[in-house]
Amino acid sequence: MIVRSFKDIEGTDRHVKAKSGTWESKRIVLAKEKVGFSLHETILYAGTETSMWYANHIEAVLCVEGEAELTNDETGEKHWITPGTMYLLDGHERHTMRPKTDFRCVCVFNPPVTGREDHDESGVYPLLTEEV
Repeated sequence: MIVRSFKDIEGTDRHVKAKSGTWESKRIVLAKEKVGFSLHETILYAGTETSMWYANHIEAVLCVEGEAELTNDETGEKHWITPGTMYLLDGHERHTMRPKTDFRCVCVFNPPVTGREDHDESGVYPLLTEEV
């Protein structure tokens, strides 16, 4: 059994801040736990824009605080995401988030991330594996 709080991982290598400066993520469950998914709390900062494309992962996102506009970059369709709203990137959709306020969400990734990932120039997380 694993019991861990977000407070426990603040300032550790599980607390990742994007090179872009638009978000930070506390990765509470990672690939090294070997449970088949990873679990994160992510904050996207108000007034920023982050374009992403999870070509190698499926991601589910549940908003728990704040508001943001989500754009499906492939179709142009826009969605207003508020607390209690979930979106699932089950088709590896390219998308852009534009938070109106600081936007806090809980994210699940499959396959799980290692904790070392950051978006590349295409918005993709590389498919990293745990070293054995």
